[in-house]
Amino acid sequence: MRAGILTVSDRSAQRTREDAAGPALAQLLESHGIIVSCRAVVPDDVGEIKRVLVQWSDEEAADLIVTTGGTGLSPRDVTPEATLAVVDRTVPGMAEAMRAASMKITPHAMISRAVVGVRRGSLIVNLPGSPRGAVENLQVILPAVEHAIAKLQGDPSECASPAANP
Repeated sequence: MRAGILTVSDRSAQRTREDAAGPALAQLLESHGIIVSCRAVVPDDVGEIKRVLVQWSDEEAADLIVTTGGTGLSPRDVTPEATLAVVDRTVPGMAEAMRAASMKITPHAMISRAVVGVRRGSLIVNLPGSPRGAVENLQVILPAVEHAIAKLQGDPSECASPAANP
Protein backbone atom coordinates (compact mmCIF):
# COMPACT_ATOMS: atom_id res chain seq x y z
CA MET A 1 0.00 0.00 0.00
CA ARG A 2 1.30 3.45 -0.97
CA ALA A 3 0.39 6.64 0.86
CA GLY A 4 0.80 10.38 0.52
CA ILE A 5 0.97 12.86 3.39
CA LEU A 6 -0.10 16.44 2.71
CA THR A 7 0.54 19.00 5.43
CA VAL A 8 -1.72 22.03 5.09
CA SER A 9 -0.28 24.98 6.98
CA ASP A 10 0.49 28.57 6.02
CA ARG A 11 3.30 28.73 8.58
CA SER A 12 4.90 25.43 7.60
CA ALA A 13 4.64 26.35 3.91
CA GLN A 14 6.40 29.66 4.69
CA ARG A 15 8.98 27.71 6.73
CA THR A 16 8.29 29.72 9.88
CA ARG A 17 7.14 26.58 11.71
CA GLU A 18 8.48 23.06 11.34
CA ASP A 19 6.05 20.42 10.09
CA ALA A 20 5.80 17.99 13.01
CA ALA A 21 2.58 16.21 12.04
CA GLY A 22 3.83 14.97 8.65
CA PRO A 23 6.83 13.08 10.08
CA ALA A 24 4.70 11.67 12.94
CA LEU A 25 2.17 10.34 10.43
CA ALA A 26 4.94 8.91 8.23
CA GLN A 27 6.35 7.03 11.21
CA LEU A 28 2.92 5.59 12.07
CA LEU A 29 2.15 4.54 8.49
CA GLU A 30 5.57 2.99 7.95
CA SER A 31 5.25 1.05 11.22
CA HIS A 32 2.15 -0.55 9.67
CA GLY A 33 4.00 -1.50 6.47
CA ILE A 34 2.55 1.35 4.40
CA ILE A 35 5.02 3.00 2.03
CA VAL A 36 4.95 6.80 2.13
CA SER A 37 5.60 7.65 -1.52
CA CYS A 38 4.47 11.30 -1.58
CA ARG A 39 4.93 14.14 0.91
CA ALA A 40 4.30 17.85 0.57
CA VAL A 41 3.52 20.99 2.52
CA VAL A 42 1.10 23.55 1.08
CA PRO A 43 -0.50 26.72 2.44
CA ASP A 44 -4.15 26.87 3.50
CA ASP A 45 -5.31 27.44 -0.07
CA VAL A 46 -8.17 25.49 -1.69
CA GLY A 47 -6.54 25.51 -5.13
CA GLU A 48 -3.19 24.22 -3.88
CA ILE A 49 -4.78 21.51 -1.77
CA LYS A 50 -7.01 20.36 -4.65
CA ARG A 51 -4.06 20.33 -7.07
CA VAL A 52 -2.01 17.99 -4.87
CA LEU A 53 -4.94 15.69 -4.02
CA VAL A 54 -5.81 15.29 -7.71
CA GLN A 55 -2.18 14.73 -8.73
CA TRP A 56 -1.56 12.12 -6.06
CA SER A 57 -4.80 10.31 -6.80
CA ASP A 58 -4.85 10.50 -10.58
CA GLU A 59 -1.15 10.50 -11.50
CA GLU A 60 0.64 8.91 -8.55
CA ALA A 61 -2.19 6.41 -7.85
CA ALA A 62 -1.70 6.66 -4.09
CA ASP A 63 -3.90 4.18 -2.25
CA LEU A 64 -4.19 6.42 0.81
CA ILE A 65 -3.81 10.19 1.04
CA VAL A 66 -3.84 11.80 4.46
CA THR A 67 -3.98 15.52 5.01
CA THR A 68 -3.02 17.16 8.27
CA GLY A 69 -4.25 20.61 9.18
CA GLY A 70 -6.96 23.01 8.11
CA THR A 71 -9.94 21.13 9.55
CA GLY A 72 -11.06 23.59 12.23
CA LEU A 73 -13.06 26.81 12.26
CA SER A 74 -10.38 29.40 11.53
CA PRO A 75 -11.11 31.47 8.42
CA ARG A 76 -8.15 29.87 6.57
CA ASP A 77 -9.15 26.28 7.50
CA VAL A 78 -10.28 25.05 4.07
CA THR A 79 -9.03 21.47 3.82
CA PRO A 80 -12.52 19.89 4.01
CA GLU A 81 -13.80 22.18 1.26
CA ALA A 82 -10.86 21.30 -0.99
CA THR A 83 -11.31 17.61 -0.28
CA LEU A 84 -15.06 17.66 -0.95
CA ALA A 85 -14.39 19.43 -4.25
CA VAL A 86 -12.27 16.53 -5.55
CA VAL A 87 -13.79 13.36 -4.07
CA ASP A 88 -16.33 11.22 -5.92
CA ARG A 89 -18.05 10.13 -2.71
CA THR A 90 -17.61 10.47 1.03
CA VAL A 91 -17.00 7.88 3.73
CA PRO A 92 -18.78 9.51 6.68
CA GLY A 93 -18.38 6.55 9.04
CA MET A 94 -14.60 7.01 9.17
CA ALA A 95 -14.88 10.74 9.94
CA GLU A 96 -17.54 10.00 12.55
CA ALA A 97 -15.37 7.32 14.17
CA MET A 98 -12.43 9.73 14.42
CA ARG A 99 -14.58 12.44 16.00
CA ALA A 100 -16.22 10.00 18.43
CA ALA A 101 -12.86 8.68 19.61
CA SER A 102 -11.43 12.19 19.89
CA MET A 103 -14.39 13.33 21.98
CA LYS A 104 -13.18 10.94 24.68
CA ILE A 105 -9.94 12.95 24.78
CA THR A 106 -11.05 16.55 24.20
CA PRO A 107 -14.34 18.42 23.78
CA HIS A 108 -12.65 20.40 21.00
CA ALA A 109 -13.10 17.35 18.75
CA MET A 110 -16.68 18.43 18.12
CA ILE A 111 -15.50 21.40 16.06
CA SER A 112 -13.53 19.24 13.65
CA ARG A 113 -14.85 19.46 10.11
CA ALA A 114 -12.61 16.65 8.83
CA VAL A 115 -13.98 14.54 6.01
CA VAL A 116 -13.01 11.23 4.44
CA GLY A 117 -13.70 10.49 0.81
CA VAL A 118 -12.78 8.53 -2.27
CA ARG A 119 -11.32 9.79 -5.52
CA ARG A 120 -10.85 7.04 -8.07
CA GLY A 121 -8.88 4.38 -6.17
CA SER A 122 -7.58 6.70 -3.45
CA LEU A 123 -8.95 7.01 0.07
CA ILE A 124 -8.48 10.64 1.21
CA VAL A 125 -8.52 11.30 4.96
CA ASN A 126 -8.45 14.73 6.67
CA LEU A 127 -6.66 14.74 10.02
CA PRO A 128 -6.04 17.46 12.61
CA GLY A 129 -2.95 19.63 12.37
CA SER A 130 -1.41 18.73 15.71
CA PRO A 131 0.95 15.74 15.59
CA ARG A 132 -0.77 14.07 18.55
CA GLY A 133 -4.28 14.65 17.16
CA ALA A 134 -3.30 13.51 13.68
CA VAL A 135 -1.74 10.27 14.94
CA GLU A 136 -4.60 9.54 17.36
CA ASN A 137 -7.21 10.04 14.64
CA LEU A 138 -5.37 7.93 12.08
CA GLN A 139 -4.95 5.14 14.64
CA VAL A 140 -8.74 5.03 15.01
CA ILE A 141 -9.35 4.18 11.36
CA LEU A 142 -6.18 2.25 10.49
CA PRO A 143 -7.79 -1.13 11.30
CA ALA A 144 -10.32 -0.51 8.50
CA VAL A 145 -8.06 1.24 5.97
CA GLU A 146 -6.61 -1.89 4.36
CA HIS A 147 -10.08 -3.39 3.89
CA ALA A 148 -11.46 -0.09 2.53
CA ILE A 149 -8.67 0.17 -0.03
CA ALA A 150 -9.07 -3.47 -1.04
CA LYS A 151 -12.76 -2.75 -1.70
CA LEU A 152 -11.85 0.34 -3.73
CA GLN A 153 -9.60 -1.84 -5.85
CA GLY A 154 -12.40 -4.30 -6.55
CA ASP A 155 -11.93 -7.00 -3.88
CA PRO A 156 -15.08 -9.16 -4.16
CA SER A 157 -14.70 -10.90 -0.79
CA GLU A 158 -17.33 -10.65 1.93
CA CYS A 159 -17.20 -7.75 4.38
CA ALA A 160 -17.75 -9.84 7.51
CA SER A 161 -15.63 -8.72 10.44
CA PRO A 162 -12.77 -11.01 11.43
CA ALA A 163 -14.49 -11.72 14.77
CA ALA A 164 -17.55 -13.01 12.92
CA ASN A 165 -15.59 -15.73 11.14
CA PRO A 166 -15.38 -18.96 13.19
